[in-house]
Amino acid sequence: MLDNNIPPGGMLVNSRNDAVSTQIDDDKKLLDRLSRVEGQVRGLRKMLEEGRACEDVLTQLLAARSGLEQAGLAVLDRHLLDCVLSDPMIAPDAVAKVREALRLWGRHG
Repeated sequence: MLDNNIPPGGMLVNSRNDAVSTQIDDDKKLLDRLSRVEGQVRGLRKMLEEGRACEDVLTQLLAARSGLEQAGLAVLDRHLLDCVLSDPMIAPDAVAKVREALRLWGRHG
């Protein structure tokens, strides 16, 4: 879930080194998530080849879909922070509100 990695106020950092470190950590988390999704999709293929029960296949499909959705939300969060909301004219509280809305969407969407 997206809210596991993003605190309510967002991941804004003050120093360049912290920002680079956070981005590297976020990249690793995203790649790890995509690797899990990749494994789930391989598992789906095997399940179908073996003729597994429909309920099992659907459960695995939902898990893979959820993983992709969470990866997409993480990429969207970074895009909002780095590209859309990076304008210094945008108030920090407005940035925090947009990121909180994204976090809530990830939890309940």
